[in-house]
Amino acid sequence: MAENIVWHEHKITRAERAANKNQKPCLLWFTGLSGSGKSTIANALDVALHQRGYHTFLLDGDNVRHGLCKDLGFSDEDRVENIRRIGEVSKLFTDAGLIVLSAFISPFTSDRRMVRNLFPAGEFIEVFMDTPLETCEARDPKGLYEKARQGEIKHFTGIDSPYEAPEHPEVRLDTSSMTVDECVAALIAFMASRGLIAD
Repeated sequence: MAENIVWHEHKITRAERAANKNQKPCLLWFTGLSGSGKSTIANALDVALHQRGYHTFLLDGDNVRHGLCKDLGFSDEDRVENIRRIGEVSKLFTDAGLIVLSAFISPFTSDRRMVRNLFPAGEFIEVFMDTPLETCEARDPKGLYEKARQGEIKHFTGIDSPYEAPEHPEVRLDTSSMTVDECVAALIAFMASRGLIAD
């Protein structure tokens, strides 16, 4: 970092911005294999929170790669940088008082820990989409597993690139046995139990 860069304190605090919205800021970090239900559940939760009057923003892996991270590939190094950028953007959104939902494979424990460390205790909620590989591959909504199996896609998580499952996520969901509504209800209940939203 250049020596002539100085941090400027804002007149309005993150707590004041959140209080204005009558909510507590937090980041729900959806992680799991491709096809595990990250985007589906994050979108459904986003709708449910919006309908309850909460101020949210959803960051989705594919969408972010169209803009903020369009210069990155899928090597291990690029994946780390992708998650670093998303973590920083998520922090900016929570500083604005929002409830942020981020849906990214984020296969490496160290990267998820890096993002967690950006947030005050209790504001980073790791949501592990613990859906079996067999189910994800059977769904294959984008045809990516088939291409990876045929060698057309390299560094594909779950096939020729590892996924390090969270050991102690705040929430664990399995969309092979839970409906979308059940997943959303579990997340709403968790957030309410932590005082992040009202019952």
